[in-house]
Amino acid sequence: MMKTQRMLVAVVASALFAIAGCGGGGDSGGSSNAQKATTAKASGDVTWCIGKDTTGSFSTVVSNFNKANPKAHVKLLELPTSADDQRRLQVQRLRAKSSECDVLGMDVIWTAEYAAQGWLRDVSDYISQNGDKFIKSTVDTTSYNGKNWAVPFNSNAGFIYYRTDKVSSAPKDWESLYKDAASKGGIVYQGFRYEGLTVNFLELLYSKGGSIVSDDGKKATADSQEVKDVLKFMGDGIKSGAAPKAVTTYQEEESRRAFESGSPAFMRNWPYAYALGKKSKIGSKFDIATFPGFSGQSGAGVLGGYNLGISAFSKNPSGSLAFIEFATKPDQQKIMAAQASLPPTVSATYDDPAVKKAMPFAAQLKTAIEQAKPRPVSPVYPQISQAVYNNVYDVLQGKASPDAAAKAINDEINKALQTF
Repeated sequence: MMKTQRMLVAVVASALFAIAGCGGGGDSGGSSNAQKATTAKASGDVTWCIGKDTTGSFSTVVSNFNKANPKAHVKLLELPTSADDQRRLQVQRLRAKSSECDVLGMDVIWTAEYAAQGWLRDVSDYISQNGDKFIKSTVDTTSYNGKNWAVPFNSNAGFIYYRTDKVSSAPKDWESLYKDAASKGGIVYQGFRYEGLTVNFLELLYSKGGSIVSDDGKKATADSQEVKDVLKFMGDGIKSGAAPKAVTTYQEEESRRAFESGSPAFMRNWPYAYALGKKSKIGSKFDIATFPGFSGQSGAGVLGGYNLGISAFSKNPSGSLAFIEFATKPDQQKIMAAQASLPPTVSATYDDPAVKKAMPFAAQLKTAIEQAKPRPVSPVYPQISQAVYNNVYDVLQGKASPDAAAKAINDEINKALQTF
């Protein structure tokens, strides 16, 4: 998983709209059993299960909520730093129908899977009343089968980093970027065989107007000219030297260190690399930009981040929703941004002076998130991603042609979709 967690006091409203009862959201016949609007009160005990609180920002928000709501008490249960381990421990509890975790901090790509399994409560009523305060693209990550199963908590979107002493401005399109890279030190990105390569590929594909899964999530769309074109573009980038062959061993940190070494003119990476880069020897010699498109098309990124969902097995869903509402208010999102560099999902937070100070690139980050798209929303997303990164990797290694890889991606995605 990508390092989306590296990088916001108000009293909770006394009346909130209802969450729905638990139930499956998949095609297997589960029903949402949606409840009508009721009052969600900040009362009772709530346990929030999310990854390790490395900056103390999660604890700060919990403390703020508990102080503001004396009839309620939220406990933070920290899971491991690794997203894979977080998911494993959450899934163990959910399969056992454990009520230990009331609020689940979920990578955006887990939301559809959890919803399809009947592990989340439907929060469509809450989103219908409050969704307009969030950046729209982040709300899209909470949707599955026409319902909303979580509330956007933090987000993320990648940037192009470029050396200002090597190029005068950010290239206007991907073709120009790779042409400049070939003669000015190259571009580094996450080309290892893992989720990061899927994201890098999708950023290019979305900028080309392509897709790998249909809008209804029921069939693969990867055996297309857009997919073949992007695969060829990436493979040719290695062959021409625009991207060093070493990128096939790079994840986020390897890319960052290579860029900071002084040779590459460009890097694709997440916002966390900005502050670290400014402390490096090239700190005064780089800037960032949102993704370009291919010639004549708009750029598009891929969303990272976490959503907050309510376990279907929670004994206090009303109190859970009250906490989620509190944790996603602008002043609490500001804490997350300033203390932990977690990109907010609430639009208004980006205008806060403290956020602008902590994130000098706040305006560009908001734009990047607005133009970004979710990864395919599917309960079998892990298999979809594996189909992508394995075959893209083979193209980068020169072991598969773009046409063969596109067909393999399509066939493997369809096979995965048929399992659910």
